[in-house]
Amino acid sequence: MDGYDKTEEKIPVFLINGFLEAGKTQFLQFTMSQEYFQTEGKTLLIVCEEGDTEYDEALLKKTQTSVVYMEDLEEMTPERLTELELLNDPERVLIEWNGMWDQNALKLPADWEVFQQVTVLDGSTLNLYIANMKPLLGNMLRDSELVICNRCDDVPDDMLTSYRRTIRAMCQNGQLVLEDKEGEIVQEMLEEDLPFDVHADVIQIEPRDFGIWYFDCMDVRERYEGKTVDFTGMVLKSPGFPKNYFVPGRMAMTCCEADMTFIGYVCKAREAKDLETGKWVHVRAKVAYEFWQDYGEEGPVLYAESVEPAQKIEGYVQF
Repeated sequence: MDGYDKTEEKIPVFLINGFLEAGKTQFLQFTMSQEYFQTEGKTLLIVCEEGDTEYDEALLKKTQTSVVYMEDLEEMTPERLTELELLNDPERVLIEWNGMWDQNALKLPADWEVFQQVTVLDGSTLNLYIANMKPLLGNMLRDSELVICNRCDDVPDDMLTSYRRTIRAMCQNGQLVLEDKEGEIVQEMLEEDLPFDVHADVIQIEPRDFGIWYFDCMDVRERYEGKTVDFTGMVLKSPGFPKNYFVPGRMAMTCCEADMTFIGYVCKAREAKDLETGKWVHVRAKVAYEFWQDYGEEGPVLYAESVEPAQKIEGYVQF
């Protein structure tokens, strides 16, 4: 977690979420003990569920941290939080969120602002939560800057690959770290596991495989840079784009039908000026990696060799 210089306008909130026994308390205690996270002022720690791990009293005293336990979501009102601010005069607030509470229900006082959000997941049980509580998981992941999936020691590679795909779909702008007892796991989909041939002169992306290609192209630059891809997508244009650019992509369901998002990469094409948002096109394009403002970093940019009208693909990408 990043350090923070307090301003007069807002109290920074560090929101740590995840399901029970995922390791949130351990993560917070480790972070609070690090030199980079020290501050001269007081810290207010709001704990919304109690697991087996207790906070170290000596650490709390050393870091001038006051702990308040919230047992009911109805207590987490802006008025109650303002009372705690007046009582504790914190320079910052840490919230250990209850994973069974809908994070959309979190309402902060006007002078509080989420500065950083981290999600901690238990890899040994994550498949159960994906199968049964995907909307709750999606709400936790959506705005997370960092996702730590720990306890992955006995998780097979194919399930880790599935975890990565699911988490990246729900948390497209966050950093994902997979961990076992030895530390971070460097894991990516093997070429032989991909449903298309990355060594073909033209990599054919079938509609059912668009999501796999989208995330693999983002993660494994060396597989696609300079290669030609061929796929069908829906046109998205923005007034902020140069006239020769558009995004061919697909609607994707990240956790439920109410939580749909458009995924795709910017494409430069001479045909772009004549395209309409919502129309479907068949694209053949060469993949480059360049800085693009909407990415905030270098990412895939497509240079079209051809863009032709295409039939609509029914359904959406699922993860």
